[in-house]
Amino acid sequence: MRVSRVQAEENRQMVINVASRLFREHGFDGIGLKDLMEGAGLTQGAFYKQFQSKDDLAAQASKRALETALQHWTAAAEANPQDPLGAVVAFYLSMGHRQERMDGCPVVALGSDAARQGVGVKASFEAGIRDYLEKLGGWLGDADGEEPERRAMAILSTMVGAVLLSRAVDDERMSKRFLEAAAEGVLAASSPNIENLAAGQPANVVAPG
Repeated sequence: MRVSRVQAEENRQMVINVASRLFREHGFDGIGLKDLMEGAGLTQGAFYKQFQSKDDLAAQASKRALETALQHWTAAAEANPQDPLGAVVAFYLSMGHRQERMDGCPVVALGSDAARQGVGVKASFEAGIRDYLEKLGGWLGDADGEEPERRAMAILSTMVGAVLLSRAVDDERMSKRFLEAAAEGVLAASSPNIENLAAGQPANVVAPG
């Protein structure tokens, strides 16, 4: 039976969505086309009617994964408009996010993999990371003349590294301490009361996870 254009586009979007999750779980090279298509409920034969190559799908899936991750950031921030950065930090540096492999941050799950992929995947990651930095920079604003993007880069590096390390160890206590230490560092660095925090005075911080 011939598939309509509408159904074909729905199938394509379904494959991209499924691939964005399966790549995060298995890595770009850890799953083949047959399993990707089966995950979307389609046959492998339908793949080349929708995508030029597996690299093409990887680029599209990376873009989708980063867009979805940014939506999670936005939802967390909108739930706490008084402290959007604190809300995102609490969400991102939580044990729940640490354990969520398929729907978690693609930069953590696939960052090292992306560095070995083609131009399309790298372009998707670069665009997504720029979106991350723009969001963070908007929440940070100017502080003592320091460029928001530079501060955002330091914060993003800390957050990504902490989740990566927390997933690399089996010791749950150590894993949680990585996340907590990173959250404390990020919130201290972004707080208008940095001097008080450095002196050991309490801050209005909600511990993650």
